[in-house]
Order: sequence, then structure tokens, then C-alpha cells
Amino acid sequence: MDELELFDTVDDMLGGVVMALGGPKKVGAALWPDLPVERAAQNVRDRLNHDRRELFSPQQVVYLLKQAREVGYHAGMRWLSSECGYTGTKPAERDAQKAELQRQFVRAVDVVQRLGKQLEKLGAD
Repeated sequence: MDELELFDTVDDMLGGVVMALGGPKKVGAALWPDLPVERAAQNVRDRLNHDRRELFSPQQVVYLLKQAREVGYHAGMRWLSSECGYTGTKPAERDAQKAELQRQFVRAVDVVQRLGKQLEKLGAD
């Protein structure tokens, strides 16, 4: 069965992600470590219930999808991409991702150095 067929709604997709991560108790404890486990788990269940007003924040959704990737569960991200009209989504290889981040870092350092030199010139006047 195609993983995309498993979900009809974003709530279904997030439910699949939560289950892949170990269920509401485990996810709740990760999202709200300061709450008692059962209360944190109820927060997760409330956010998965389309009849409730509570929702995961965008940052929490991104966190859950990243955690799902770490455990090898990609159905949530594939569904989201498909739902938004994208095709061919696959997880990035860690080495390629690391190399790209290093390239971005080097470019950022170069920009900061150039800005520093410009500021020095302005201060010298």
C-alpha cells in the first residue's frame, strides 16, 4: 500500500507521525517535559482530535516531522508534500546535507567578514 493512501487529513498524518514516534505519551513528554506525562499525552491527543480547538504550532509540526525522519518514518512528509502539490520527496542523505550546510556557513562567514570591513571603513572616517 502506498503510504500516501493512509491519510485523508493533516490530523491523520500527524496521528501517523505520533504513532511512529511511540505514541502520545512519548511525544507529549518530548513536547512538554515540564508537564506530568498523562497531561502532556492528553495535549497531544487534543491536538490530533479535529473536534478540538487545540492545534500543534507550526514549530511543533516541523519538530515532529524531523523526529519522524530520525526514526525512518517518511509517510508524513511525503503526504504533506503531495498534499501541497510536490512530487518526488525523499529524505536527504546526511553527508549531502552536511556538505550543503558547510557551504552555506562558509558563504555566511564571508558575508560577515565583508560587512565587518565595511563597518571598519565607516568608523575610520
